[in-house]
Amino acid sequence: EVQLVESGGGLVQSGGSLRLACAASGFTDDNYAIGWFRQAPGKEREGVSCMSSWDNSTSYADFVKGRFTISSDNAKNMVYLQMNSLTPEDTAVYFCNRARGPYNYWGQGTQVTVSS
Repeated sequence: EVQLVESGGGLVQSGGSLRLACAASGFTDDNYAIGWFRQAPGKEREGVSCMSSWDNSTSYADFVKGRFTISSDNAKNMVYLQMNSLTPEDTAVYFCNRARGPYNYWGQGTQVTVSS
């Protein structure tokens, strides 16, 4: 069974930092994209950052550039999102996503709340 499990969310003050982690298990494919999305209350889910497994290239949404960093530990099947300089606008449920062709997998999400 394939599974993505996020962790690391929580409550943090504005200007603080959090590190999210996504543990992937059960996958046997290569050449996939893995990344983070978020969904705030009343808003659509939006892409935050992603990286490709074949060349480790990364991309970021404009609203997190310079503040968030995506990284991976392939030996542990882990992907991380280091989030710095958080603002209340970053409050959302953060989801890990892994995609390859038509196959798209999601974790259950982890809540990030940034207080002002």
